[in-house]
Amino acid sequence: MAATRKPLEKYRRIVIKIGSALLVERKSGLKKAWLDALSADIAALKMKGVEVLVVSSGAIALGRTVLNLPAGVLRLEDSQAAAAVGQIALARAWSESLSADQIIAGQILLTLGDTEERRRYLNARATINQLLKLGSVPIINENDTVATTEIRYGDNDRLAARVATMVGADLLVLLSDIDGLYTAPPHLDPEARFLETIAEITPEIEAMAGGAASELSRGGMRTKIDAGKIATTAGCAMIIASGKPEHPLKAIEAGARSSWFAPSGSPVTARKTWIAGQLLPAGSVTVDAGAENALRSGKSLLPAGVRQVTGSFSRGDTIAILGATGREIARGLAGYDVHEARQIAGKKSAEIAAILGYAGRAAMVHRDDLVMTAPPGKRPEGEAPGQDEDERKGKLHA
Repeated sequence: MAATRKPLEKYRRIVIKIGSALLVERKSGLKKAWLDALSADIAALKMKGVEVLVVSSGAIALGRTVLNLPAGVLRLEDSQAAAAVGQIALARAWSESLSADQIIAGQILLTLGDTEERRRYLNARATINQLLKLGSVPIINENDTVATTEIRYGDNDRLAARVATMVGADLLVLLSDIDGLYTAPPHLDPEARFLETIAEITPEIEAMAGGAASELSRGGMRTKIDAGKIATTAGCAMIIASGKPEHPLKAIEAGARSSWFAPSGSPVTARKTWIAGQLLPAGSVTVDAGAENALRSGKSLLPAGVRQVTGSFSRGDTIAILGATGREIARGLAGYDVHEARQIAGKKSAEIAAILGYAGRAAMVHRDDLVMTAPPGKRPEGEAPGQDEDERKGKLHA
């Protein structure tokens, strides 16, 4: 049965992402009245038994106001300095606003590596889950003081989706300066049509994404759709809604316009979701049509079906698996280092020992370490789906 939209209070665990432009006024700084109203909305949900996490932008925006930095794009060192000042101000603001309802805030600063590297991923999840267990509201942000372009998310939409899957949330709410998804950017196309319900993120849906609309916001609709793919594949619904009303969550409950993205009807297991959600695969292998069919029937990837090996990866790294057309069809954990994978590509499993000098594994990627990321004929090349994680044979559960 297809999933249907339900009231916020009916969800078990909700991640709420707030954009910088909602929280910070360029000249005057923090919008305290708005933050207090949102905190009251969060308190109301908690009173009804809903666990709430917040992914809050605003550190750099706050810091640049405090430091009186000029408008426009900041240099990396200025962004990091602004983040260092702004993170303190942001944490204090959240703590003060939530404390009005006797809620304790906990700050979590994450980098891309914290959610891409398995051990750090599990450690971060354990900390967040413990905060929730103790009744706290985790306030999460990217650690902009140490993250550089090549090792950062660059937007909190995808970070929020990664967090949602990390903790097994069943709803992700992206509060933005736009009230949902349109068939085209509404500020450019007066004929753009609003979409209230999105049953599946298809290439056509992705094509509707626009760009960033604000100096203070680094994410646009493109990153929100990326976040939707990450979340919904893991079985987490998503809402894009305007955060401009003073009580934005209450406004959603009252029927304010918003776009709801249905969760996948058959989300992959947490561990496989973590594999699928890796933003930066270490390399890729291209397979023939026979191997693609075998993967879709639930089998492992054998060396005989591999036609090309690219990248630089070690055994255990996440690699993308491309079909004969070059479109990504799966992701998995490599069973071999890249130099070994190149040597045995296209060879039968029985030949591995003679080629490598030892009896290696029969599979290039074992089916237990592999997840399909695109159904036949869907998602364009390079597309990755959702994410989340679990432990091998049921050891740690979200």
